[in-house]
Amino acid sequence: MLHQTCDLGPIKAVTASLNATPEGCEAEFCFEGDVGAIILPPARPSERTDDLWKTTCFEIFWQPIGGTWYREFNLSPSGRWAAYDFDSFREGMRDAPVDAISLSCGHASANGMGELVLKAKIAAELAAPAQVALNAIVEHADGGLQFWALAFGPGKAEFHAEACRQMIVERGATPNT
Repeated sequence: MLHQTCDLGPIKAVTASLNATPEGCEAEFCFEGDVGAIILPPARPSERTDDLWKTTCFEIFWQPIGGTWYREFNLSPSGRWAAYDFDSFREGMRDAPVDAISLSCGHASANGMGELVLKAKIAAELAAPAQVALNAIVEHADGGLQFWALAFGPGKAEFHAEACRQMIVERGATPNT
């Protein structure tokens, strides 16, 4: 869903899916709309990079059920990524241990319509069962931002809020969409 304070803008829909794997998880995000009218960071070598959320980016928040700590993944269409652990809501931030993250991104747009698809394979220890959030940030050409999530709590868009973590993931379960 698009956060209530955001204008619709060039992206009309965002879909996402996630599947727990023995190594970690696999995720896919898709933007539908005028992909040519959004800011896409240029392709870069795949490496851990901070501040990816300041422009078009996808995010996964992973919190073990019953726990207060959570892990955040930032996945950029550029190929760069970040992973952080938090002890509780925005407290105790530190780089999360990750074995590997592989990203692939493709997009096509014509006559104001198109799609962008980002696929991620994450090799990292991820506790299950977990409550998970799948989020997206879209930067418009004019600098405006859209915030997309499975759900939002009241008030401003806050991806760190537990209210966004509406997907339950278990190991060995069928893929979630």
